[in-house]
Amino acid sequence: MLDMTPKEIRVRSGITINPCKTCEPVGAMFCALGVHNCMPHSHGSQGCSSYHRTVLTRHFKEPAIATSSSFTEGASVFGGRSNLNTAVKNIFDMYDPDIIAVHSTCLSETIGDDLGSYILDMEIPEGKRVIHASTPSYEGSHIQGFSNMMMGFINYLTRKTGVPTGKTAVFPGWVNPGDIREMKAIAAAMDVPITMFPDFDGTLDNPMTGRFEYYGEGGTTIPEIEQLGDAQSVIALGHFASQESYELLNKKFRTQGAVLPMPVGVAFTDRYIMALRKYSQKEVPQSLENERGRLVDLLIDASNHTYRKKVAIYGDPDVVYAMTSLCLEMGMVPKYVITGTPKSEFEKMTKALIESYNLEEACVVKADTDLFYLHQLIKNEGVDLLLGSSYGKYIARAEDIPYVRAGFPVLDRYGATIQSICGYRGGAYLAEKIIDALLTRFDRDVKDEDFECVL
Repeated sequence: MLDMTPKEIRVRSGITINPCKTCEPVGAMFCALGVHNCMPHSHGSQGCSSYHRTVLTRHFKEPAIATSSSFTEGASVFGGRSNLNTAVKNIFDMYDPDIIAVHSTCLSETIGDDLGSYILDMEIPEGKRVIHASTPSYEGSHIQGFSNMMMGFINYLTRKTGVPTGKTAVFPGWVNPGDIREMKAIAAAMDVPITMFPDFDGTLDNPMTGRFEYYGEGGTTIPEIEQLGDAQSVIALGHFASQESYELLNKKFRTQGAVLPMPVGVAFTDRYIMALRKYSQKEVPQSLENERGRLVDLLIDASNHTYRKKVAIYGDPDVVYAMTSLCLEMGMVPKYVITGTPKSEFEKMTKALIESYNLEEACVVKADTDLFYLHQLIKNEGVDLLLGSSYGKYIARAEDIPYVRAGFPVLDRYGATIQSICGYRGGAYLAEKIIDALLTRFDRDVKDEDFECVL
């Protein structure tokens, strides 16, 4: 089918082909799974919940638990209040979560269900919580849904008592459990006590113990979310997944801190560490200096193989922006940089980043677009590497391009959620994958007389 993609690019406003995003409820469900003993609840039809769970399960290779209001024709006409009341009672009786995180769907949003009033009038068992977020499927993307659910938790739970926690709140954005562990390890090395929210370490990559549990041992606890208003500072990683929550916390509780890019590569990891340094009782330890030095050494060693190589980067805006920075540090040319999330600020930030490297070559940066458009760009002028989610494999096959999987979702490989692309160690891991993909292609195409063991 991709052989039929035309080279001629026309303006499209009424149709998306091969999307580079998914819908808001997926992000809301993912965010809720980062809270301890939390049951995500989809207020809509069973099919919606099944799809959202499937997307997450295929990426994490772990069952993504969630419940549904199970709309039928009656609820679609008369509203879902009764369905939600019954669902909440059954969920607490059967699954015993500490909190239920309700998110809307396109159906419940279209008929105008007022989830806030439903929850206010609901009988909730003592010691239990129910919160909600508005996540219509027909706008934004999964990144916006993730952000909306974070704000839902803050609006319902966070308070300011005036008793400082002495902790720095870290909003990691849309990342894998392996990335969370790396961010925690860096904070621990800097001797900075943190509250990670949300925290997917131990909720979506549970170790095999031989016994089944609905909820893992990890996740941000309800008391930790409640105390965010008393945090010493807030570091929000990812302008598109975390900034709105940071601004909400700042507006309500006057918390101070910074919004930083996802810490991928040398420069962006430096910024995360220096932000932690403001609240640390120690200098940057030698262990982190050594990790940084090893990453820089790797980039220098392989620079003759990566310099001026053209790369097409696609996926979620925060991940794409961070990976673009790493590719620039490797001397590569981010020829095409796209995201399906409709955030115009992405284009401004990414163009400014590329311009800071004084690249003379023209690069295309575009938000709110799809992989069909990316394929058309590649047909007009090819690239040396594709970098992004599993959905790019069809373009890689059709155009015979080396390909590295990163970001969300990775559906056709294993271990992506365990590994980290964050921090200096994560940057070295991702850089190694990029270098290996380029050298594997070199070995495949090189003439026999130039086929060498040492490259």
